[in-house]
Amino acid sequence: MKRRHFVRLASLGTTGALTLRSSPALGVDAPGWQPDGAGSLARIGVLTPAFDPVPESEMWAMAPPGVSIHASRVLKSGDAASFAEPPNIDTAVEQVASLRPRAILSAFTSSSYALGAHGDDSLRVRLEKRADGIPVFLTAVTACEALRILAVHRVALVHPPWFSEEVSGKGRDYFRSRGFEVVSCTRISPARPFTEVPPAEVYDWTKANVPREAEALFIGGNGLRAIGVVEALEQALARPVLTANQVLFWQALRIAGITSKVTHYGKIFAKNAAKNI
Repeated sequence: MKRRHFVRLASLGTTGALTLRSSPALGVDAPGWQPDGAGSLARIGVLTPAFDPVPESEMWAMAPPGVSIHASRVLKSGDAASFAEPPNIDTAVEQVASLRPRAILSAFTSSSYALGAHGDDSLRVRLEKRADGIPVFLTAVTACEALRILAVHRVALVHPPWFSEEVSGKGRDYFRSRGFEVVSCTRISPARPFTEVPPAEVYDWTKANVPREAEALFIGGNGLRAIGVVEALEQALARPVLTANQVLFWQALRIAGITSKVTHYGKIFAKNAAKNI
């Protein structure tokens, strides 16, 4: 080993093994080393229903180097509103907060719809107290902020096939209560219980059911795998496309001050100026 390189490693030894493994600079100076998934720039926490594999995998797909995703699973019983009730989600928040992530993301759209705008705001305040001040972001709130940053007023909503008509209607009411005009609110059909929906089906349904007057569309439902078709839909529809997990992850990068360019996952990532809170 060259003496200069040995001295550098020795001086780092007192800072602990985590620092040694996570330093981007060391990766450059150590030929043959491979990326190890360390969150050297930011760790992002995700709250997801125990049965749902989609949110964390979509966020890993979008994550730039140096950003790591850490899921905390929430046991769900009863209706959508029960996801937000203690103790399960509170416990999940405390667990992921122990990793000191830069943000915690609640990946459950229908819970926001069930609670309504006021209930969503109250939930965020409660969870941030549990997280010892780490910012917590909820899906529908973040989607509304993304729409405003894109200067969108008229929005189309596309929901998963497992959403009931009641839940889908509450989604329409939610965005209206936040000041948006909802020009359409549809569910992918045929209706079915929660299951993985092929991205091609999401693409075809969305492309065929978004009216011309919509300035943008939001694909709700964090369990609906949709980020892989966002770029194709934006090209086909010539307007911004937002999805549940995409807007959460976009917000997390803003809060963390991550300026790495995220491409192929939607125009919203061009609006990634750091947000101070």
